[in-house]
Amino acid sequence: MAVSFDLQTFILRARVLKLYRQAIRVAKRAPAHSKGELMQTIRQEMEKNRDCNDKQKIRYLISEGIERLKGLGEMLDMQGR
Repeated sequence: MAVSFDLQTFILRARVLKLYRQAIRVAKRAPAHSKGELMQTIRQEMEKNRDCNDKQKIRYLISEGIERLKGLGEMLDMQGR
């Protein structure tokens, strides 16, 4: 069964998936002892908001996720990872 999206929904969905992929890439750079927990947290955050249909909230969550991801990436860079 095919699901049809309007253009805005399609673009938001693509942005969410891009953020998820970026988060997984950054998590793979984490130390081995925390990598699993970090991957699990990323997945839980995505699953928690999976059924959100409010486009404004989705935009907010994307921007918040990007900021959190930047912070994590910077922290890993400082650790030399």
